[in-house]
Amino acid sequence: MSMQERIGRTGGRVKRALGVQAILEWAFRVEKAQLELPQRRDIDGERFGFGMEYILIQRALLGCKVDGGGHSSQSYTHQDAEIVAATLAGMPDSLGGKRMAIHIAELARAGMTPDWLPGVVPRCVPVETKRNQHGEQSTTVVVGIERVLHRGRWRTIEVLACPVAWRPHPEQIASARRGYGDWWLALDWVRDGLVAGGMLREIEVTAAMPKVRPWK
Repeated sequence: MSMQERIGRTGGRVKRALGVQAILEWAFRVEKAQLELPQRRDIDGERFGFGMEYILIQRALLGCKVDGGGHSSQSYTHQDAEIVAATLAGMPDSLGGKRMAIHIAELARAGMTPDWLPGVVPRCVPVETKRNQHGEQSTTVVVGIERVLHRGRWRTIEVLACPVAWRPHPEQIASARRGYGDWWLALDWVRDGLVAGGMLREIEVTAAMPKVRPWK
């Protein structure tokens, strides 16, 4: 995986300077970090997620990855990657909560960015076509009946029209781009959380972010 790195020194420790998207891809794609989404009950029995600060503190106290039972005890995930996963696990509901956290982790693991349908332009196309000896033809439907005077005689004719649709529909494009925007805001939250937490030992979080609106 290609990740642009800048080398700096902080407190005598060599750190890699990476943007948040590169950090997430390193944590989930390279280090194989696991996204754990713990929940607890409050005194009224309502369920809600642990806050990011709680998760980070617990991870720091443990000093190692929590064994969920599904991974080999011989495996090792870098501590910074665990902190990244713990930060992501605290995604607030206002930014998509668990669903967004899982979405971000899956994209990072695949080294992908949300598909905002680049270059896609809605086209007006026939709803249905059929092929005959003359080639492919648009399907028509009868939309009315008219009487016309032809060579001195009245004739009844069918008025035909070709149903059309926009493909992809403009709302599909708008929805994909709203999804990208939601992902971007969530990434920005993760970046701020990693900076505020100050717990990464070998990585320096830079201000680098993906484009806010790449379609512009």
